[in-house]
Amino acid sequence: MCSDMWLTIPNLLTLVRIIMTPLILIELSRGQYMMGGWMFGAAAFTDILDGLLARRFGAQSKIGQYFDPIADKILLTSIYVGLALGGAVHLWIVLLIFARDLWILLLAGVALRFTEFRNLQPSLWGKASTFFQIMAAVSVMAWRAYGNDWFLKISTVLIGGVVILAAVSGIDYSLRGVFYLRQGVQRGAPPG
Repeated sequence: MCSDMWLTIPNLLTLVRIIMTPLILIELSRGQYMMGGWMFGAAAFTDILDGLLARRFGAQSKIGQYFDPIADKILLTSIYVGLALGGAVHLWIVLLIFARDLWILLLAGVALRFTEFRNLQPSLWGKASTFFQIMAAVSVMAWRAYGNDWFLKISTVLIGGVVILAAVSGIDYSLRGVFYLRQGVQRGAPPG
């Protein structure tokens, strides 16, 4: 069940996550990886909790369906910006992630405009890319906070996965976009 009401506990938790985001970015940009990591953990907990509460008490809302993934994307992007500003990851990695996200947003806009397709769900590659981004960010923060060589090795492998999956998922979404656009045009969707 999905309500039109926006003022729900899950949506308030999502709002808390958005409010926490600039604070996390500031901590990471200052090189405060321990504090930034704990704050990120708290923000991630609000994400888990808002989903559980929404399902358990039937508090899903239309605004929450859009608000929650946007909050997640803002948080994850801000974490990478903070890590780059703090010197923990290379700027080009952040630009790659940002370019991929903008590209997917553009493809979604084209799909919404020129096709009847409305089921804009993340692909398996997109989910894998997000998972690697989260795990890589956590491992980079752990490496910087604790100075442990194992965390350095793990974060290096995970960052490599982030780069590969950003490219693969971007290509996957592009191919899916072309497929849906062709189907929309074939069904006689108006071109403009």
